[in-house]
Amino acid sequence: MQRRRLLQSAALALCPAACEKKRRSPLPFATLADLTSMIQAEQTTPLLLVEHFLERIAQIDRSGPRVNSILELNPEAKTIATTCKPGLLHGLPVLIKDNIETADAMQTTAGSLALRGHKPKRDAALVTRLREAGAVILGKTNLSEWANIRSPNSTSGWSARGGLTRNPHRLTHSASGSSSGSAAAVAAGLAPAAIGTETNGSIVSPASACGIVGFKPTVGLINGAGIIPITHHQDTAGPLTLTVRDAELLMQVLAENFTATPLPDILIGARLGVLRTQSGKHPQVLALFEATLQKLRDAGTIIVDLVELPNAREAGALAWKALLIELRADLNAYLEQRGGDVRSLAELIAFNEQHRDTEMPHFGQEFFAQAEQLGTPEIIAAGQEARKLAMQLAGPEGIDAALKAHDLDALICPTNDPVGLIDLKSGDTNERVASTPAAVAGYPHLTVPMGFVDGLPVGFSFIGTANDDAHILALGHHFEQLTQARRAPAFSAG
Repeated sequence: MQRRRLLQSAALALCPAACEKKRRSPLPFATLADLTSMIQAEQTTPLLLVEHFLERIAQIDRSGPRVNSILELNPEAKTIATTCKPGLLHGLPVLIKDNIETADAMQTTAGSLALRGHKPKRDAALVTRLREAGAVILGKTNLSEWANIRSPNSTSGWSARGGLTRNPHRLTHSASGSSSGSAAAVAAGLAPAAIGTETNGSIVSPASACGIVGFKPTVGLINGAGIIPITHHQDTAGPLTLTVRDAELLMQVLAENFTATPLPDILIGARLGVLRTQSGKHPQVLALFEATLQKLRDAGTIIVDLVELPNAREAGALAWKALLIELRADLNAYLEQRGGDVRSLAELIAFNEQHRDTEMPHFGQEFFAQAEQLGTPEIIAAGQEARKLAMQLAGPEGIDAALKAHDLDALICPTNDPVGLIDLKSGDTNERVASTPAAVAGYPHLTVPMGFVDGLPVGFSFIGTANDDAHILALGHHFEQLTQARRAPAFSAG
């Protein structure tokens, strides 16, 4: 290691102009594909990339605008950059949400003080895959504590351990949740990509709110071992990136069985069904959506309007009934096997009460308390029946039925309405996000930047059937090439 550093210092002394050019080469918003090309062309190195992003984090996340998206930096990042394996992600910095286990110098806490000091014994399965593909784990991102399942009055992007993450487009506004830090960091150019998790909206909502790409894959496609759970029926990790192509690249690494399918001109003749019931009533969002639909028509896409999504409301209600029951069971199992001072939901509730000043200064733990009461055999059996019916109604009798009725390639709608002002006293303002149908069904959902309303990003959603992930990503890639809607954040103070 010392010899490598001496050689780098000697090279800088011999060719300062050329090497300095290399240091300037990585742009804040260079994509994974861009950076791979630069490494292969010897225009940069993994170590220079890590140094570049660490400098930007210091300038933007820790000071300056203070987006506050990153909980903890990996002290081994520079060392890893000099020894990382060859692979699809060789030398590329990636951030990881703090509810995904890493067995290294960093903590894994879901933003909670209760899990500090008790590190996981092994990497999450997806982290192992990232390391084997040559990625450099740059750090852990902040999140809505416990992935936003503690209280109905929570503020997205806040955790007791990490404080508040802000939207890089407008710092006074929400970054949304629960993968708020992952989305905000990528949007701010602090890393080319991050890994988030979603149970219902926690990837697509912050991605759309922060103006980047977010992909929630089919549940089960990415191994969930080592992710702090809410419910295994809906939980999944997924990529947050600057482009759809980068999300596709990450899926090739993260997923157990995923093959990208290059499909030229896929929008020509594609049949996309508009879900008006999921599109909301915000006039500016709907106007932007209509303009985008016209671009698609002009590109040769067939837009099928007024597609009905059967059973959506009933499926969502049943899934929620099951979710808190599943939360208790899945979280108890996780905490018990992990060890530490808190080994059950009941002990976690007690910890929060004992540390109320630091853990609950803004909102409580009503959902935790409710879930803890849902452990009788009768309640568990009722939850299992509710989950089974919810998945049937949302999937085969919901999304699949809508796709088949109109011979559609995908369902579409605006992902979100513009996010609201941050208000820690009152909690989230709960703007519309079209996430529940795909979340309950466990089906793929991609959001791609569509444009801006009053300076805040709005996304465009593609929803497909189970395991149609590659097709959905291909549609999103060509949509992205057509619309070119992403833009750098302004870090506006108001």
